[in-house]
Amino acid sequence: MNIINWFEIPVSDLTRATAFYESVMQVSLRHEKMEGAEMAIFPHQETATGGALVKFDHFSPSAEGCIIYLNTLDLTATLARVTAAGGECVFGPLLLPKGIGTIALFTDSEGNRIGLHQPEA
Repeated sequence: MNIINWFEIPVSDLTRATAFYESVMQVSLRHEKMEGAEMAIFPHQETATGGALVKFDHFSPSAEGCIIYLNTLDLTATLARVTAAGGECVFGPLLLPKGIGTIALFTDSEGNRIGLHQPEA
């Protein structure tokens, strides 16, 4: 069992944030609405951890607090897309010991601090 089963990234402007993440992560997000929340859901297998961008009155983007790490196969290229899409690399890349891989942190279009992880080849 994975300890994490779902994540949500708060956004102020769902259209802007969707465009940012689709460009950076090179995926298409699926839009849904439920009880006052608008969501753009990241692609995932039903048995795997999933997540979404969420616009909801009780959520506010923040550069403080918990950090989630999104997987990438090419950290350098992903960080270049972050910058091109209007985000900013704020830490790294940092090669982790013991074959864990390389990480970096960026701020997204909404002001959230998000991590990237590239597994070691």
